[in-house]
Amino acid sequence: QVHLAESGGALVQAGGSLRLSCAASGSTFAINGMGWFRQAPGKERELVARIGSGGYTGYADSVQGRFTISRDNGKNTLYLQMNSLKPEDTGMYYCAAQANPSTIIDYDDDGPVYQWDYWGHGTQVTVSS
Repeated sequence: QVHLAESGGALVQAGGSLRLSCAASGSTFAINGMGWFRQAPGKERELVARIGSGGYTGYADSVQGRFTISRDNGKNTLYLQMNSLKPEDTGMYYCAAQANPSTIIDYDDDGPVYQWDYWGHGTQVTVSS
């Protein structure tokens, strides 16, 4: 129903910048919030940044101040601008989206936690020392 396709991953040196893109197609009206995840070898997948349907953004502490998430609803595209890249940013980056209506799977101190329903295939980001 919803298809996500990431692009923009590359091999860069520490301190460099990259801009990742995620093109959404299909039933895009069914998308609510969107986000970027990453997974490094031997580590669990982690949420890097998220953006709500109303424009709210949130970031992992490790990337806050360096990464910026944005979305162009007219082009059905999600972006992640990554600056001041570090070797520890290396990993496979995945675009994800929450369905509309969203499914609550848990609760935390901030309120409900919603299910991530749609996933892209990933784009590799490698930051060299």
